[in-house]
Amino acid sequence: MSFLKMLIGLPIIIIILIFAFVNNDLATFSFWPFYLEITVSQSVATVFFIILGFILGKMDSWVSYSPLRRALRQQKKENKKLNKEHVKLTEQVTSLQGDIVNLKEEAEDIKNQIPKPTFKERLARLFKKSEK
Repeated sequence: MSFLKMLIGLPIIIIILIFAFVNNDLATFSFWPFYLEITVSQSVATVFFIILGFILGKMDSWVSYSPLRRALRQQKKENKKLNKEHVKLTEQVTSLQGDIVNLKEEAEDIKNQIPKPTFKERLARLFKKSEK
């Protein structure tokens, strides 16, 4: 993008400067309400007004993008807040996953501690249930 700006901007600047310095006649500018007159070379006036136009254009651009900059600042704040919340929730998830692993291990330990019923006990339970 920068190369494209240079490719377009540099010839325009060269043309403007050539135009400005070819016109060396004097020009008189009068500022009406103040009764003030200034006589300068047209080349100086041309360069001055081009620079003034550039500065005013940049200021207008800066002012017109102020809502966008404000929205970006708010989004950055929201993003920081959400990142903190994400880190906190990630920590909670890892701790809960650790708890699940511990509970599974405890369940296995409890399961291993309970003696398995013998075949006779299973048959007895089976017939007790069928009698009801």
